[in-house]
Amino acid sequence: MSRDRQSSKAQETSPKKLEELKHTRTIDTIHKDEALRVLAQYAGDETWTPEEEKKLVRRLDKKLISLLVITYGLQYYDKAMLSQAALFGLRDDLDLNTGNRYSFSASIFYLGFIVGSYPAILMAQRWPIERVASGIVAVWGVCLMCSAACTNWKGFYAQRFFLGFLESGVSPMFMLIVGGWYKKQEQALRMGFWYSATGYVSAVSPLINYGLGHISGGGLNSWQYMYIVAGAITVLWAVVILFFLPPDPIRAKGFNDRERYIAVARMRENNSGVRNKHFKGEQVLDALCDIRFWLMFSIAFLMMIANGPVSSFIPIIINGFGFNRINSLLLTLPAGAVIGTIELAAPYAAYKLKGIRTWLVAICQLGTIIAAILLWRLPRGEKGGLLFACYILASFGGGYAVLMGLQIGNTAGYTKRSITSSGVFMGYCLGNFVGPLLFKPEDAPVYAPGFIAVLATSIGAAVLAIVYRYVCIWDNDRRDESGTMEGFDNAYDDDLTDRKNPQFRYTL
Repeated sequence: MSRDRQSSKAQETSPKKLEELKHTRTIDTIHKDEALRVLAQYAGDETWTPEEEKKLVRRLDKKLISLLVITYGLQYYDKAMLSQAALFGLRDDLDLNTGNRYSFSASIFYLGFIVGSYPAILMAQRWPIERVASGIVAVWGVCLMCSAACTNWKGFYAQRFFLGFLESGVSPMFMLIVGGWYKKQEQALRMGFWYSATGYVSAVSPLINYGLGHISGGGLNSWQYMYIVAGAITVLWAVVILFFLPPDPIRAKGFNDRERYIAVARMRENNSGVRNKHFKGEQVLDALCDIRFWLMFSIAFLMMIANGPVSSFIPIIINGFGFNRINSLLLTLPAGAVIGTIELAAPYAAYKLKGIRTWLVAICQLGTIIAAILLWRLPRGEKGGLLFACYILASFGGGYAVLMGLQIGNTAGYTKRSITSSGVFMGYCLGNFVGPLLFKPEDAPVYAPGFIAVLATSIGAAVLAIVYRYVCIWDNDRRDESGTMEGFDNAYDDDLTDRKNPQFRYTL
């Protein structure tokens, strides 16, 4: 065919045909983000009003956040069951009163967390995240019910390890889901919503277990009924996750083409992509060479030393003030309400005020520092002051909720974001593993060495949060001075990491 005939043929091609060809081009999802497919296939108006975006975000909050809150609340309810069941005969029945057996039953849970977190997040990247989450929740519910079948401390150790192994993927997966749906300034508040469930569930679960604690007969002890009821609820909830969890803007059901387009296009300003299911080894190396990741890891580790007494010993510590076991359980209720509120207030402040996230992490540590000093130094007769200290001891939770949003917002590249989310969570697990082991039976009821360790590590976490802030400031200034200003040209095109994209800027 001659060039003239080719030119004539091209002129005869209708604009409609050209448009169709444009929107059916192949998208390279190995090197680029899957979000490009949604953008390429959309043929409508590519602009939207702020009102449209707000309406979409409100709808998303209703569909997504409630599911994340309830799921995380169930996880914490299941995980923290140990300290409440301990008041109702679990330690005696399973021979956990000998040496550090009880403390290690709390710690071994987090060994399972450490082993299970990376496999879970790799499965979530490779396969539909809602199916992975639903399957994990269902199996951990069954595992939780198996606690009632344990007859000695050895079997209970095995059960606790596998429960931790199964629950480990929830936090990293939720961080990825929030990072794929929300812009940087929106992420901290949404992280706070679901993380606050750890506090508010602690204000509700004692009431449930108070009722179950009065059950007798049927061949089971009251602590066994606690585990069976909690596990059954968890299994039923897994079905809800499977059918209703919106995983990311690309595959979520119930959104029309325009809503899906806006949901994807508005995420450009994150400069971190939405979804890419291809594992990239070079992004793993990038993460391991990034000082910000190691600072985040260290902050999470030091911060979570304090969670040892919070999740495993608070009812026991309160019982040591002279209260009976029923009153000790009920006196934990205000702690849940106080901490849940702190875990919401800190992310809300991060959402409303720019550039204060690292300061908020440090400020939340102050509550834990004060509580550790009071529990260490106050005489046991000062019950009011001691209870106040128990109620603010978990103030670090507000800082951790902000920290998770900071981690997601400051990491680009889907594989890197997956790996660093799991890595920070591993720091969380290590802190939780070490924490209970610092509270030894021979130190009861004051547990002075344990609270001295909490004091020191809480101060260290606050200091490292400030170091992280100035590392980010230095890098932002260096990029500004190079002449490359913040932009979103490579938001989806190259699946670049934050270190490789000169247009990326770190949130403070």
